[in-house]
Amino acid sequence: MSSQLAGARRVVVLGGTSEIALAIVLDLLSRGPREVVLVGRDGARLDAAVTRLTRAGCTQASAIELDADDTHRHEAVVEEAFQRLGGADLVVLAIGLLGERGGVPVDVNDALDVLRINVVGAGSLLIWSARALRRQRSGTVVVLSSVAGERIRPGNVVYGAAKAGLDALARGLGDALHDDGVRVMVVRPGFVKTRMTRGLAPAPLAIDADEVARAVVRGLEHGDSVVWAPRSLRWVMLALRALPRSLLRRLPA
Repeated sequence: MSSQLAGARRVVVLGGTSEIALAIVLDLLSRGPREVVLVGRDGARLDAAVTRLTRAGCTQASAIELDADDTHRHEAVVEEAFQRLGGADLVVLAIGLLGERGGVPVDVNDALDVLRINVVGAGSLLIWSARALRRQRSGTVVVLSSVAGERIRPGNVVYGAAKAGLDALARGLGDALHDDGVRVMVVRPGFVKTRMTRGLAPAPLAIDADEVARAVVRGLEHGDSVVWAPRSLRWVMLALRALPRSLLRRLPA
């Protein structure tokens, strides 16, 4: 195990009921003890997640309730999470809302919610976390992005645009923090079989949360700045980016 991964003992999860984020923490727990603070909006699910992590061997686990839309509380909550652990070695940002699929939204308010949560809410938590890690001059942020943001497709316009914005912010912050001892790792999964995608027909190369977690931990071991899950999506998206827009419009949703 790399020294960086072995040192990731104190973990803050923003989006504490995310199946992918919890799978990441459980994978890390299989490699050694961790102390974890889960931040999320669903109190009952947070309590269940804390119990699950404790039973899995977490030496300290607690939760803080927060809605990603409550940006006025973000600074204070990030500070509290760090204080509970005496600092953080790893922050996992797993905020996401899928919303309505398609091109021009039918429900505009739903589309605005997707943008607020996935760009403004997640972006705010990312910025406050980056500031906190820069003060301690150490640590890593794992940002769960999506291949949907790589090239916006007509079947998933709003979600793809939102993830593109978060992805760009994360990569920019990673460059800005390069000399401060802080790493930012962007994770771009494809279709992941979770609660969020339940009821949707799985896309090609669909994977589950545990497979994403293994890719993330492997990326932490190798010091990667971008992780694709599965790896083959990197080449699929390279080809997709090269498609003329006239052909992109004809792709199935």
